[in-house]
Amino acid sequence: MRGRSLAAALALAFGATTLTVFVLVGSFLYVALEKQIKAQDNLDIVLAARHARRLAEELESAQSLRDHSERLTSVVLGNEALSMEVFDPDGKRAIEHNIAGALAAPDAASGAATVAGLPPLTRVAATARITEADIGDWTGRNGAPIRGIFTDARLRNGDTASLLVARNMSDRWRLLDRYRDNLNMAGVAGVALAMLLGYLLIRAALRPLRDIAASASLVTVNRLDTRIAVARVPSELEALVASLNAMLERVEHGFQRLSRFTADLAHDMRTPLSNMRGAAEVALARPRSVDEYETLLASNLEECDRLSRMIESVLFLARAEHPQFVKQLREFDAAQELTHIAEYFEGIAEDANVRLRVSGTASVTADLELFRRAVSNLLANAIRYTPPGGEIVLDAGASAEAVRVSVENQGQPIPAEHLERIFDRFYRVDPSRSSLPSSGLSQRSTGSTGLGLAIVRTIMELHGGSVHAESDARSTRFVLRFPRVS
Repeated sequence: MRGRSLAAALALAFGATTLTVFVLVGSFLYVALEKQIKAQDNLDIVLAARHARRLAEELESAQSLRDHSERLTSVVLGNEALSMEVFDPDGKRAIEHNIAGALAAPDAASGAATVAGLPPLTRVAATARITEADIGDWTGRNGAPIRGIFTDARLRNGDTASLLVARNMSDRWRLLDRYRDNLNMAGVAGVALAMLLGYLLIRAALRPLRDIAASASLVTVNRLDTRIAVARVPSELEALVASLNAMLERVEHGFQRLSRFTADLAHDMRTPLSNMRGAAEVALARPRSVDEYETLLASNLEECDRLSRMIESVLFLARAEHPQFVKQLREFDAAQELTHIAEYFEGIAEDANVRLRVSGTASVTADLELFRRAVSNLLANAIRYTPPGGEIVLDAGASAEAVRVSVENQGQPIPAEHLERIFDRFYRVDPSRSSLPSSGLSQRSTGSTGLGLAIVRTIMELHGGSVHAESDARSTRFVLRFPRVS
């Protein structure tokens, strides 16, 4: 099943964000425009009502209202949405302007419009100040929305007339409806354009990822040295590219190690097999005595033991590299364990005319069996290359950071360029050494498989520690550093 497009998903998210912004901005603009229009209309209505009442108060009587109707209606001239009605003291309509039957309804009996036909409005007293709070809203007879002020005016003869100044809001609502429709259309078009441009821009921005994928696809078994170019990679992807290149470098290094390991293993296994085959062919070339056949079988048995140890070491290294390799850590006396190991190798050391000595004291937290195996490998290696009459020292010491266990032997120094590589699998400083006589020791006891030091390094890595070699004209030392466990 193909996964969804990241560019499409980001474009949709960008479109949704743009739509949200458009809705919020459009709503704000619509409400702001509505409030501004309403405030302006309220101001026009209040000013017109104040002016009309002031003009009415200058007139003498109800008849004067009719005689000076043009003067009063001039207040609303020039604005077709504004209307005015003036009622005499008897409540009958004396003046009307631009109402088109939208305001006072005519009386059913007389057919004349009266105050009684007005909607229920708050009536402003003649002595009260007219403010925006006095504006009322209602619906005219033709269904139009109306806003206006109904106020009294004191004539000079003491009578009270009534004035209604109103505004038809239909044009405002149509304006707001058109404005809202334009906002909606602009919002839809803007969102569509934002999604399209967002998709194109995101695809362009994701091009480095496609280039990385294309570069990674070039990596094959025969081209493990291929790396992803970082010259044109955005800064946000530099860490990713660096991690991928580091991973490819580790894969290449691991593959090379595996190739070397396989070749070395095949070479080292071929030697004992060739020895057994050659000896068997020589023995079968002509009849042999029983002693000769026994010697042949003993030699072949030694070669089988060498193969067995080699296979066992390879299996241990394979298991140790597994993430779920189990270690049973516990604290023990390192000096005491070094003494036990020295006692176990005492017979072999005597045959090689080598002395063993244990010194120091320290407590270490480690897997006991792995500790014994690491030290035994180092001690067997030291016995193999210590000249007769020499001495091997097993020492344990502790510092604030780690516990130090060393195996030191006299003998020919190891060249500096080999000190690190001697822990590689099947690596030998001098390949001819594997076939040198072992100072009277049996091949079963000291025969090297080329994996002993590699196993030591693996054991130390399992404990989070390290191993290194030091060599000079006086002696060669292999040092194990176990980290302290709090």
